[in-house]
Amino acid sequence: MSDLHKEVSELEQKSATAARLFDIRRIIGGLFVVYGVIVTIAGINPSDADLKKAQGVHINLWTGLAMLVLGLFFLIWLKLRPAEVPADGPDPADG
Repeated sequence: MSDLHKEVSELEQKSATAARLFDIRRIIGGLFVVYGVIVTIAGINPSDADLKKAQGVHINLWTGLAMLVLGLFFLIWLKLRPAEVPADGPDPADG
């Protein structure tokens, strides 16, 4: 009986780890941060043709910074409110 309890405990731990690892906020936040860095670097020193196309606005710089802010928001949200693993089976209080 103890072996079964130990095995169930290990599976629950693995499930919790997988739930935290594949939290969509981590994926979205990470991608926005990576792309934000790339676009911000591209927008730091734009060419004259790029500025002319954007009517004088440093669009890559502003878009990259916005992407960085959004990505950091998702990652901070993940840190402050980590994913909870749902309980297995139906809730007896539901009927």
